[in-house]
Parts: sequence; C-alpha cells; structure tokens
Amino acid sequence: MKRRILPVVLAGPLALAACSTGVPEQYTNETLGFQAIADQTQNAIGTRTAFARSQTQNEALSQEVRELVLGKTISADTAVQAALLNNKGLQAAYARAGLSAAEVWQQMTPENPVVSLGLFGIGAPELGLYRALESTIAVNLLDTRTRKQRIAVAKAQFQQAQLAAVQETLMLAGETRRAWINSVAAFERLSYLRKARETADASAELASQLGKTGALNKAGQAREFAFQAELAGQVARARLEASLAKEELTRLMGLWGGDARYYVPDALPALPRSLPRVASIEAAALQNRVDLKVAQIGLEAQARAFGLTDQTRLVTDLELIAGFEAERERQDGATHTDTRPQLELEFAIPIFDQGKARMRKAELSYMQAANQLAERAVNVRSEARSAELAYHASFEIAQHYRDVVLPLRKSIEEEGLLSYNGMITNTFELLTDLRDRLSSALQAANAKRDFWLAQANVNTAIYGGGAGSAALRDPGAEIASGGSPAH
Repeated sequence: MKRRILPVVLAGPLALAACSTGVPEQYTNETLGFQAIADQTQNAIGTRTAFARSQTQNEALSQEVRELVLGKTISADTAVQAALLNNKGLQAAYARAGLSAAEVWQQMTPENPVVSLGLFGIGAPELGLYRALESTIAVNLLDTRTRKQRIAVAKAQFQQAQLAAVQETLMLAGETRRAWINSVAAFERLSYLRKARETADASAELASQLGKTGALNKAGQAREFAFQAELAGQVARARLEASLAKEELTRLMGLWGGDARYYVPDALPALPRSLPRVASIEAAALQNRVDLKVAQIGLEAQARAFGLTDQTRLVTDLELIAGFEAERERQDGATHTDTRPQLELEFAIPIFDQGKARMRKAELSYMQAANQLAERAVNVRSEARSAELAYHASFEIAQHYRDVVLPLRKSIEEEGLLSYNGMITNTFELLTDLRDRLSSALQAANAKRDFWLAQANVNTAIYGGGAGSAALRDPGAEIASGGSPAH
C-alpha cells in the first residue's frame, strides 16, 4: 500500500521542481546581471565601472586605482574613474542589485514540500518498535496559484534596483567631478590670496619705513598693518578650505592612508572661446533621466503588487496535505497492518481579517507611487531648464570677467606703473592698483569655477545623479580697493 501512495503524493511537487530549472541566466549569473548596469553607465558618462565579487577582484581594482592616482596630478576624468572603481558605497549598491536578482530567482523556484513522519505507540511490547505509522506531505497551493504574479513583481523590483544602481553610479560620478572642480578652484583662489598677501606685506613694510621718517602718520600705518593682518587670516582660511575640498575628493574616490598621495592642478582649465547652445535639454532629460525611469518602474511594481494583494485578499494560506496512516494490530497471535490514505486541505478562515486593510494599503501605495512619478516629472523639467540657464549665464559672466574686467584692470596697472616711473603716482597708489587687479582676478576665477560646475550639472540634469543646477555662491573674500578687504 505504501508504494502506491507515495509516488502519487510526490508527483505534484516534483513537477513543480522541474519547472524551476528554467531560470534565466541574467538572474543566476552575477556578471550578466551587472552588465546591464555597466552598459547604461557607460552610455551616460563614458566611464567604466566594475563590481568586485571576490577579494581577488577587489585587490585588482585597488591596484588599478593606485596606478591611476598615486603620486600623480589627476584630472577630473581620472578622479571620476577612480571613484567608480574604488568607492565602497557604490560596490554596496551593486550588491543590492544582485540581491534583487536573487529574489527573482527565489520567486521562480517553487516552494519546497513539507514532509512529516510520525511513529505512535513506540515500544509496544506486543508489536515491537511502534504501533502506528503516519506520513504526510504538504504542498502550498496558493504558492502555485500566485507564483506568476509574484515573479512579475520581483522582476519589476529587479529592474528598479538596477536603475537605482545606475543612478547611484551617476550620482557618485557627478559628485566626484564637482569635488574635483571645487578642490582645484580652492587652490587657485589660495594662490591669488597669497599674491595679494605679498603686496600687503610690501605695503606694510613701506608704511613702517615711512613712519620712521615721519612721512606717514600712525593712522596710515595702522590702516596698512590691519589690511596685512586681515589678509593673512583670509589666506589661512583659504588654505583650510583647499585642504577640506581635497579631502572630500579623497573620500569620494575611496582613498585613505598612503594611497591618498595625489595632487590636483593649481588652476582650472581656461574658458572655451565660445559655447554651443544645448538643444532640447528638457526633452533629453525626460527621455534619459534614470530617477524618472526608477519611479516609472516603481509604479508598475505597485500595480502588480496591487493585483497580487487582490488575489490573496481572502485566502492568505492554502495547503494540500496528503499521506497515509498505517496501524498494526495483533490478533490470534498474528500481526495485521491496516493502511489508509489521508488527504487534508488547510486554510485560514477570513472571519476577522478579511483583507480590507491590506487592500487599502495596496491602493494607497499605488497612489503614492503615481504622485511621486508625477512630481518627479515636474522636477526633472525644472532641473533641466535651471541647468541650461545656469550653463549659459555662468559662461557669460565668466566671459565678461575674462574679456572686459581683467583687460581693464591690467590697463590700469600698466598706466599706473608708467605714472610711477614718471614720479606722478606714489607707491601706495601703485600697490592699490595691483590689489584691485588681484581682486578682479579672484572674482574671475570664481566665475570660471561656477561655469565648470554648471557644465557638470548639465550632464546630471540630462541623465540624473545630481541635485540639478548648483547655486552660484559668492566666496566673500574679495580684495577691496583702498586698503581693507570686503566681507
């Protein structure tokens, strides 16, 4: 009797298990699952990324980054490449995408049947080892019924996780590029302030000598000494800002210890002579923004989850239990075994929880995802327009300083030097002209920094991974004419 029952009971689970062998390789192969992320990143920013799945691969990436940056003056592209290969937070994002692929794999695999075996009347003296044998196998029927919907939800969540990893990659690339620009700009600003301090030192020394001869009163001397002291404080603050800006770049590249021995240029690249207008940036952003695609797939996942909740609203657990029971009895000196098949259906009765609360939660989750998608679309359009506006306006401002302000300051300084040689202008007026020119050069450097930041933000506005247009800020360290800096 036992031999006839067990194959029938196991036929269903074995058939389901046979279906689990057809899981697509993109969910079981980590390399293929990551390749989709790498391809989208490459198309957006043109920089390679990698996912270290073993200690050996991790060490190889670290060595590659050392060869890129150690002891070298790095460019913005090099900094971005190092960050994409070495940032551990990004590696964790790739691992999260891999976990989502494993969840699809798990949902495609049928639930294991549960087998139970019971012996009753153990040690019965007249029957030997046991009196009765009971064996059952339980199969979750609801798992089979909702498996297709659960796989669809898991696939949508996997696509969302992939795009989220792409978004984090783009965000890291954008942050690293902006950190490189800020770091180089900080050192460039420091160099201008150091030159200004040299003129302040010369002015203070001249004031001291004139004070000894009585040609300059104490108020005039104090004015020059105060300017020298305040400028020294500004230099110290600029040195700190440059160090902190470089440290932020180091952190984004994932460097520490001896690997952090690298350099950045002393000045940002010169402005381009002309600037081509970016065409249809708003349409390009709507088509390419990764965060918008994440929101769209999230809405699809919520819709599929809503359908799954509707199917399991009343019955949340349904199991089929099959087996047999064999009972032995001793009569007239002989042992007789009576075997009987068993079939049970186990489910929860929806008396108290009728699934209304779960349906409400599913409905509100769908509405939340829909509104978030609509808000994201509005924000994407606005960020694209802001990035385009900042891109062209910052170039015009920086171009104005380069083509108008700096040539005028240079002309003033040259005329002042001619007057000084002709003994028409005194030394203090000549130093004042030099300070004014350095102040304008500092403002031009800040305007150039804002342009390169705006250019970096255009790419993030189109593909995602940034906060949109960066706010133009005044460093507040201009060198004012007349002897003291403005605050």
